[in-house]
Amino acid sequence: MDRSAWLAERRASVVASYDAEALAYDQNEYPADTQREWVGRLLRLCPPGGIVLDAPCGTGRYFSLVAEVGLRVADADQSAGMLARARARGIASSLDQVALQELSYVHEFDAVTTVDAMENVPPEDWPGALANLHRAVRPGGHLYMTVEEADQSDIDRAFEDLAAGGEPAVLGEVIEGDVAGYHYYPGRDRVLGWLAAEGLAVVDEAFKQEDGWGYRHFLLRGRS
Repeated sequence: MDRSAWLAERRASVVASYDAEALAYDQNEYPADTQREWVGRLLRLCPPGGIVLDAPCGTGRYFSLVAEVGLRVADADQSAGMLARARARGIASSLDQVALQELSYVHEFDAVTTVDAMENVPPEDWPGALANLHRAVRPGGHLYMTVEEADQSDIDRAFEDLAAGGEPAVLGEVIEGDVAGYHYYPGRDRVLGWLAAEGLAVVDEAFKQEDGWGYRHFLLRGRS
């Protein structure tokens, strides 16, 4: 199997997994206090009455944070199951079924939040997904993004196993049947390179490990 077909299968597995998990997704919430803190920081940078894009939104767990400070929220997600759960909250002003790779918004939002999502994006798609998120925000607007990290030993072991099985994987890719079918861990240096190439300035960043989940948090500013 060539790599493009393999990635297409992995992407379909991600969507199918999220569709299947949507109803029970919020019952097994991983620690997300830090994410909420950073979402709050992002919202304080928005103008009164502004609008925030949550992409992908999942079940909409951050919608109430946006609404509580008088802002509007629009959302996008490639999973129909997740969108249905998000719609049931009755908060979002719009809901679009679309993946990060196909976002086509142009300067429509005062801020963009992308939480617990980029790990499902393969390296080939990272530059395009970043460009789409950047284009969605108004000039000079801000973005909050998480990037999951894993132990290098686990990444190396996964690559060795995939290569031994003849899979067309690259270093950083991990296939786990119970975690959306595909994860990619690019590491901080490569992420910083992609952000710089896209013209996204890092306003602040931090890393935190919580109950086995490690996330790097980026507060970004787009071009003015």
